[in-house]
Amino acid sequence: MTDDFSLDAAVLDQPAILAALFHPRPSRADAAPPIEDLTLPVQNEMIGARWHPADPGAVTLLCFHGNGELAEDYDDLGAVYVQRGINFLVVDYRGYGRSTGWPTATTLLADGVMILDFVTVWRRQQGHTGPLIVLGRSLGSASALELAYRRPKALAGLILESAFAHTGPLLRRLGVPAVKFEETQGFRQLDKIRTFAKPTLILHAEHDHLIPFTDGRALYDASPASDKRLVQIRGADHNTIFAVGWHAYLEAVQQFADPSRFQSLA
Repeated sequence: MTDDFSLDAAVLDQPAILAALFHPRPSRADAAPPIEDLTLPVQNEMIGARWHPADPGAVTLLCFHGNGELAEDYDDLGAVYVQRGINFLVVDYRGYGRSTGWPTATTLLADGVMILDFVTVWRRQQGHTGPLIVLGRSLGSASALELAYRRPKALAGLILESAFAHTGPLLRRLGVPAVKFEETQGFRQLDKIRTFAKPTLILHAEHDHLIPFTDGRALYDASPASDKRLVQIRGADHNTIFAVGWHAYLEAVQQFADPSRFQSLA
């Protein structure tokens, strides 16, 4: 094993795998104030994002969503975060919403790094001084862990929700036809989390039918963070984790996003 956990694009960027991983769709409507639509440059494409501002000194959550979602699907949740004093920025992938291009496994990770670099400068220009936490849901956990691995100094903490630990089993559950595949050719989620020792919160549904709770436990066990927490959302599955467990979910995120947690890291 090397220290570079780059994807083997020849394997994961096969059409059958991409068709299972990504389900892009266009945006339905522009944002309404106080929500703002943003466009973030990545190589020769533009990525759409939605910004839910609370306070410049507050924590900002940079969110990478699931494979069947759009940034605009998070408008209601963004309003809840703002009410709780948390800035919320959720970004799309290529081909999703107002984003140009077409998604691949390789660009999923590369774009996330460029997005973080852009957001770091943009926040500074906007006068935002609060900590930046990356949040990845389901497929978005791959983007979040790539940032934790590639840009740990830019992040104050990491939140994983419904995150997968192993690529091969996930592809089989998604119905991908048998391909010659080694786990070291996948997203290498466990390898990446082992490199990130900052505060970490892992949220996972008790009855997740797509990504079992054991994946969340494996990520938690692999994390070297001294400040880490695993929250099981009881009675929920992959698609009902928030609807069923919204109180436990929000309380865990708000407690984790307390700025005092990150003062020693400043």
